[in-house]
Amino acid sequence: MTNGEQPSEPDETGVRHRLPGRRTGRAESDVEAGDRVIMPARKPRAPLRQVSGRLLLALGVLVATTVIVWLDRAGYNDNAGGGVDFLDAAYYATVTLSTTGYGDITPFSDSARLTNIFVITPLRVLFLIILVGTTLEVLTERTRLQWRIGRWRSAVREHTVVIGYGTKGRSAVDTLLGQGVRRDEIVVVDPQRKVIEQATLDGLVGVVGDATRTDTLLRAELPRASRVVVAPERDDTAVLITLTARQLNKAATVVAAVREDENAPLLRQSGADVVVTSSSSAGRLLGMSMLSPHAGAVMEDLLTYGTGLDIYERPVIRAEAGHSPRECADLVVAVVRGRRVLNFNDPEAATLQLTDRVITIRPAVTPAG
Repeated sequence: MTNGEQPSEPDETGVRHRLPGRRTGRAESDVEAGDRVIMPARKPRAPLRQVSGRLLLALGVLVATTVIVWLDRAGYNDNAGGGVDFLDAAYYATVTLSTTGYGDITPFSDSARLTNIFVITPLRVLFLIILVGTTLEVLTERTRLQWRIGRWRSAVREHTVVIGYGTKGRSAVDTLLGQGVRRDEIVVVDPQRKVIEQATLDGLVGVVGDATRTDTLLRAELPRASRVVVAPERDDTAVLITLTARQLNKAATVVAAVREDENAPLLRQSGADVVVTSSSSAGRLLGMSMLSPHAGAVMEDLLTYGTGLDIYERPVIRAEAGHSPRECADLVVAVVRGRRVLNFNDPEAATLQLTDRVITIRPAVTPAG
């Protein structure tokens, strides 16, 4: 390789794609609009509906003012001569609500002047509020959003960053939520704004941007995260994201998904603690299901959190220390000792230690709320 070219990888047709280098420009899609943090929010009303509502309200104020002036037309004077008809009343209402008036039609009776003081003037204020309401609302929303982002940045610690909110990313989030992780402890990063908007509707904090860029991951506060899930669409992108994430955070647990087995070692070399191969895992499950449909159904049940049986990791309690894993109340399939994972039949796992953690199979528990 020359000129800093990255390794290549084959696609399903055997064609090898070059791993892109670190890009300095914006990626296509919505990243061109600028990377930003989007806080969870309720689904807003459609812009056309909001504008239509404001226009109808302003028109209602104008019609009400016109009717009020026309009913008291005897108390108004038209400098052009003649009485004040309905058109004159509409004209007077329009110029009075939108400006201070031109003085060509003026109230001269006591009732007309009192009506202008106590009725027309408040309607003018309401009309102006409607006209500038959109601007004020935008300014208020921006201020509120900046305050929420600032408060979130100051409070977020030990959170989980999920990079990629496709099928794999959404499934990872669902599993985290099922295991008791709070929604405000999950941050989603994706280059497509529509995807992030969907994540915020799901109650998650979202960051729009290219996750291979350091500044995007800094917006997600990745240096302070405890877990990172790397689940983009392409394997080469996963490698670059993992390198960037590991550079920013040496201590976080990084789990990455790849499509092809041959790219798994590259992900591990890039700093991923666990690499999950989606295509081969699906293929093994298919093969198992063909030979033993019941075994395949059990594996699918174990992989689907919150139904049937679940795989769960927990610390060893004091009453279990010094005993065999077989004596535990739930089914122990592995023992985690330090950084090693011991199978249940490993001689070293014959006696549990208080510092161990056990991986068990237990009935699914539906989380509250």
